[in-house]
Parts: sequence; structure tokens; C-alpha cells
Amino acid sequence: MLSKDPVQVYCRLRPMQSPMDASCMRVTSDSTVVITPPESAANFRTATSKEIQTTFSHVFTADVTQREIFKTVALPLVQNLIHGRNGLLFTYGVTGSGKTYTMTGEPQDAGIMPRCLDVIFNTIANYQTKKFVFKPDKLNGFDVQGEADAMLERQRELHAGLSSQRTARPGKHRKVDSDGDSNPAVAHERNESQSVAIELDNAYAVFATYVEIYNNSVYDLLDEDDMRTKTLQSKIVREDGNKNMYVHAVTEVEVKSAEEAFELFQRGQRKRRVAHTALNAESSRSHSVFTIRLVQAPLDCEGEHVMQDKRVVCVSQLSLVDLAGSERTNRTKNTGQRLREAGNINNSLMTLRSCLEILRENQSQSTNKMVPYRDSKLTHLFKNYFDGEGQVRMIVCVNPRADDYDETIQVMKFAEITQEVHIVRSNPVKLDLGFTPGRRQANKLFKEARSRLERDGRPEAAELNIDLGLVYSLGGPFPQLETVTSDNDQIIQSLIQFLEQRVNKRNILRVDLQRKQEDFRRILTAIEQENVNLKLEVASLKAANTQQKRKISALEGHLCKTETQIDKLLCKLNSANEMVRGLQQEVKDRELVLNQRLIDEQKVKQKYNTKMLVKTGKMNRELEIKLRQQREHHQVIVLILT
Repeated sequence: MLSKDPVQVYCRLRPMQSPMDASCMRVTSDSTVVITPPESAANFRTATSKEIQTTFSHVFTADVTQREIFKTVALPLVQNLIHGRNGLLFTYGVTGSGKTYTMTGEPQDAGIMPRCLDVIFNTIANYQTKKFVFKPDKLNGFDVQGEADAMLERQRELHAGLSSQRTARPGKHRKVDSDGDSNPAVAHERNESQSVAIELDNAYAVFATYVEIYNNSVYDLLDEDDMRTKTLQSKIVREDGNKNMYVHAVTEVEVKSAEEAFELFQRGQRKRRVAHTALNAESSRSHSVFTIRLVQAPLDCEGEHVMQDKRVVCVSQLSLVDLAGSERTNRTKNTGQRLREAGNINNSLMTLRSCLEILRENQSQSTNKMVPYRDSKLTHLFKNYFDGEGQVRMIVCVNPRADDYDETIQVMKFAEITQEVHIVRSNPVKLDLGFTPGRRQANKLFKEARSRLERDGRPEAAELNIDLGLVYSLGGPFPQLETVTSDNDQIIQSLIQFLEQRVNKRNILRVDLQRKQEDFRRILTAIEQENVNLKLEVASLKAANTQQKRKISALEGHLCKTETQIDKLLCKLNSANEMVRGLQQEVKDRELVLNQRLIDEQKVKQKYNTKMLVKTGKMNRELEIKLRQQREHHQVIVLILT
């Protein structure tokens, strides 16, 4: 039996704007609100009961923070988005009840949409693909491009961006909305730091679309051509090959951060149709639909590249819808175009209410009435959600003022109807390829180890490859086949999908097995050939070895003879060395004797020289005396002769 979940409806009370205002509502529990009709109410006198009690999945009082509302309402939808399930979130209520504040928030107090973006990108931050690996196929699906094609797309985008910067006018950049008023962008600040569980072996990409439904026509708020011409072209709602509804030719922009996605939202927000009403100076006159599409595909068996098989691509989306305010025209004082807008808004909301009423009737009374989804573009676009393609949640924003009682009571009745509708719980079918879990991390560790080996001077490490292989299993057990009604199309469809998955898995495993067998056969043939070559090489080496042994034996004999001769020569050398040492000692002794003789001779010569000097001095003195005597004698003779 297929599981069904009720549409979860939450109630948020807006704070009273003036202390003079009277309230017609009080919260009695976390899920119950009691409404007391004031005397000014249209049906006050005819009302059978003074108080009306309404029950919700949860009631948020005026002091509840944006973070609490996000965690309770939107965080489970983000978790489903990561796990491949669709989600739809409405904010519904009269004008001025806080729908846009709840969905978008303010710069200092972000709403649901910015917080959803934060959690999504916190989760997939390290697992995103490079840009243009996933590419929209214009038919609500995605193709997987190779790295070369994706790189060309990135280069074209870069060149286009540079060209637009060169052609842009200098001066201060001011952003102008559709009415020509200045509207400076508000920077996105991170409000959520948490993340959710993720499939680590998948690669992820986020795409965003932003459309508005105005006067029952769908317009693309991100269309660049429309921005240049300042006119919006109506888009068509179509059904894709999987019978899912989508806006044909809508602009899908790949975003890589929460800041980039929020900037994209602001770009479309400036084009939304906002007009003045008597109730709200900036009342949204159109339904806005901001859709976050998460594309994921498994990595190949090596955990490095995205699989190039379109069948394995899983696309899930979270649509955040800010519905236009609904109120009676006698309060808004609308005329002309504004009156026509209000009529279309009320018609689309009435169609939504009619669809939910018929769905509730079909489920409660087992009827098969046709649900009028096509009567409104709003219900036509989200037909698949109510047919079981995702989880639906609604936040009913109410103003507890007594003056708004008549509109509020209609909102409460709509909320009661919505909660009674049950939607089949979606179970997305993912093609299990049988790859080894944890291959991304294994590939990362392998590359780090190979890099370390290359840095350590091991160039052969560059040729190493990783092969994690497949896990040979056809998946889990068969789904539950029990039926309780005659209408078992859903069960048959689920069984068909399960069997198709098993067949695809079997085919993949068969192809992989055949490839491995061929690889093994090729490797075995190469090993056998290598074995034959090695045997021939071994025989040649044995012959060469025998010849080398003979040479070694001859050399050993020659070596023995040589060693004997060396021993004899060493003996002779030792005796010669002894003789040399004896002769050297004798030479030393003779040198000592000779030196002593030279010393003695030197001493004798010195004595002789001394004696000769003494004798020579004495003889010189004697000769001087004799010469002096002879001179004196000659002088005497001369004197005598004279």
C-alpha cells in the first residue's frame, strides 16, 4: 500500500501594528487558534457560534523568530531536496499579513528562502561540479557534458562577461526596478551554518529559476532578452517526458554559492509587478515562484569524473511560492487595471481552493472527479505535487486585527480544507550502478599518496592507477505489492520502475563483467607471452652461465698461481725490506761518526786559527819595533852625514 501524507499547514501570526488595534485571535496551544468574531464582522449577528477553533500542524506566535520557522517548516524540505525528493512551500494570506517577510525576510533577519540557500550550499560546498558539467536540455531535464565541452562553455561565458564589462557605461552602478525606481541590491549574509547528510560519491549542481504568475500568465523574471527590451513575454506551461509540469523555455541559471543565488533572486525581484493598494503600499500583484533545482549524478568507478549517462542524473526541486494577497475589492478600493489584477488573483486562488476541495472529496468519498488544474496557471504548474511528486507545505500568514476578521476567516477555512488533502509520499528511483561506496575519498587519498611518491623521487608513481570496481548486487528487496483498492496503477508503476532499475543494473553489471573478462583474458595472454619470452631468456642465460662458470674456474686456477707467486714475492720483499732497514741503520751510524769527525776537525781548526792569530800579532809587533828602530837608525845616519 502506498504511503500518504497530509498537506502540512502552519499558521504564523503577525505582530499587532498598533497598541490601539483589537485582536480577534488567541493561541490556545502549539497547534490551535481560537477566533472570536468582532461586532464589526459581516456575519456577526447570523453566526451560530461566537468562537471558531482552527487546528494547524503548528502555530507560530508573533514572537517566534525566522530561524525557528525555517527549522520547523523548510529544513525538512531542504533535506528531501538533497535526497532527491521534490518540495513545494506556499505562503498564503491576505495582503499585509507577512507572507513576503516570511519567505524572503529582511537583510538583518533573513526569511525561508535565503536560509534554504545557505543550508544547501553548506551541504554541497565540497561536492559541486565545475560549471556547465550539467547543462539544461530545454525539456525540463539535464545533459552531462564532458570536461572539454564544459571548459569551452566556461570560456565563452568569461569572454561574454568581459565584453559586457567593457561596453558598460562608467559611473555609479544603480539597479532600477520595473517601475524605474532606484533599488539598491541588498547583500546576502550567511544566516545558517548547518548542513544535512549527503551522498559523498555524487556530484552536485544547483540551478535556479524565478517566474511570476500575473493575470493568469507566466513570465520569466530572469530572461536577459526581456531585460534588454523591458518587456516580458508570456511563457507556456508544458508537460515533459515524465509527465511533470514545467515552464517551457524558462531561464535556468547555474549558481555556485548562496550569495550568487540570492543576487539572482534580487535581479528577478526588481522586475516583479508591485503596485499600491489601500491596504499595503507595496502589495505584490503577482504570485512569485522561486525554484531551486538540485542536479546530482554519481561519480564513475574511480571516483573522479561524473558519469556520462543521462539515466543516472537525479533532478529534485524545491519551489518557494509567495502567493499574492487575497482580499475583497471593497476594502482595497481597486479600480481599472488593479481591479482586473485582483480578480485574476482571486480566481487563481479560488481555483487552487477548488482543486484541493475536489482532491479531498475524491480521497474521502473514493470518487474520481476531474481536478480542474488547467483552470489556472498556478494549479497547472504544480499539478504534479498534488499528484504525489513531492511534499507540499503551506504557511498561512494572518493579521490578528479585528478589522481583518472577514478575510482571515476565509483564510482559515481554506487552511482547514488544505490539511484534509493527503498526497502520496514520493519515493524517487535512483539507478544503483553498483560502484564501491567511498570511492571519492579513496581517489583523493590515492592521489595524495601518488603525489608524495613523486615528490620523494619516484617518477614511476605517475603511472599508477586506481580501480575500485563494482559491487555486484541487484539492490534491495521487492517493494510492497499489497493493494487495498481496485486502483493499483501506482503500485504497478512503482513495480515497473523497480524492475527497470534491476534490469538496468543487471545490464550494467553484465557489461562490466564482460569488460573485466576481456581485460583478464588480455592480461592472461600477455602474461603467457611474457612467460614464453622469459623461458627463452632463461635458457639463454643458463648457457651463458655455464660458459661463465668455465671461465671462472680457469681464472680461479690462474688466481691460485698468481697468489703463490705473490707470496714468494712478498717474502723477498720482506727480506729486502730488512736489508734496507739494516743498511739505513748503518748509514745513520756512519753519518753520526762522520759528523763527530767534522766537529772535531772544526774544533782543531778553530784552535789553530786562534794560535796563528796570536803568533801573527806578536810577529807584527816585533816587525813594527824593528822597523821603527831601523827608521831611527837611518835618521841618525842621515843626521851624521849632513
